Amino acid sequence: MILQSLAGLPAFLVYFCTGLVAIVAYLFVYTRITPHNEFQLIRDNEPAAAIALGLSLLGFVAPLVSAIAHSANVLDCLIWATIALIVQIIVLFLVRVPVPNLSARIADGELAPAIWLGLSSLAAGLLNAACMIY
Repeated sequence: MILQSLAGLPAFLVYFCTGLVAIVAYLFVYTRITPHNEFQLIRDNEPAAAIALGLSLLGFVAPLVSAIAHSANVLDCLIWATIALIVQIIVLFLVRVPVPNLSARIADGELAPAIWLGLSSLAAGLLNAACMIY
């Protein structure tokens, strides 16, 4: 019975590690594209940066979860993870249109722009996740 339950463990480990690699890649790319240094701001106890980056990460993870659940294989999952990353980058640039100094305001600790960016990222991620169901 236990061996039967553990039969899916290799696939779990492959997809879990794939998900972790995708998250690390997302954070690496995303934090290089934003003009402000999220991790330094978070180390400096800046809540605005933590809110924006944390919600952005959730906006990426939502479609990643969908990709893991619905992909035919790991390569398919990575392709959809890449699409999710691209969507999040597009959102970053789109939300800066009505708030052109968004990054500077987040770096200055303003919460409203951080919440705007974060929730826009999450909304796009949820929409992205729903569209990945095929």
